[in-house]
Amino acid sequence: MNALDLFRLDGKTALVTGGGRGLGRYMAEALSDAGANVVLCSRKQEPLDEVKREIEAGGGRALALAADVTEPEDVGRVVSAAGEEFGGVDILVNNSGATWGAPTEEMPVEKFDHVMRVNVRGTFLMSQAVGRTMIERGSGGTIVNIASVAGLVGGKPDYMQTVGYNSSKGAVINMTRDLATGWARYGITVNAIAPGWFPTRMSGGLIEKYEKEMLADIPLGRFGKPEELKGVIVFLASPAAAYMTGQTVVVDGGTTAW
Repeated sequence: MNALDLFRLDGKTALVTGGGRGLGRYMAEALSDAGANVVLCSRKQEPLDEVKREIEAGGGRALALAADVTEPEDVGRVVSAAGEEFGGVDILVNNSGATWGAPTEEMPVEKFDHVMRVNVRGTFLMSQAVGRTMIERGSGGTIVNIASVAGLVGGKPDYMQTVGYNSSKGAVINMTRDLATGWARYGITVNAIAPGWFPTRMSGGLIEKYEKEMLADIPLGRFGKPEELKGVIVFLASPAAAYMTGQTVVVDGGTTAW
């Protein structure tokens, strides 16, 4: 096989949560570029429809479904629709996420709970539902969880006090390991990506206010670009990464290397 063919996803179907904006949108586009059918889901339908139109304009196939990943009924509906439309899910990208910033001593418990619910419960529910179908089909599969460098290090008191978010991403990293070891016998690989700072709707407010301080903490001295995440998701979703499981790939401009 030609080395570049290892990165093709023709005939595969990828489900991307939080696929209407930000990193989810970039990754959905990349998976489509590599040949995959794409199922997009998030809470709001309009952004999903926009991404669907772009994918289809480029010759790809996409399905857009509004859903709340913290609700088992919504998760089941999305997975069933993916099966009906494309025959099943081969690749799952758990990207939906939430955050809330406040000093730990002032963090509202309901905000902490909400972040944990979306980032941890949502990742678990979607992995469980898709994993079941992968096991039943008996042909393996690939799951990629979107963690964060915030799950690997402590927060930055000067500009990032997000104890719920950091805790949730640490949980996602260890959930990745547990799913990987538990489902390896079914031919299912489970890995994670830990991005550093990429300009998105979620990070935009912080970047606008603390850009100088944030850049000073990045050895490469700049924020990430969409294409610098696209290649990583295609790699982890493709046969090129078939012997990788339980790993977290850090894409942070060197932040965690200090």
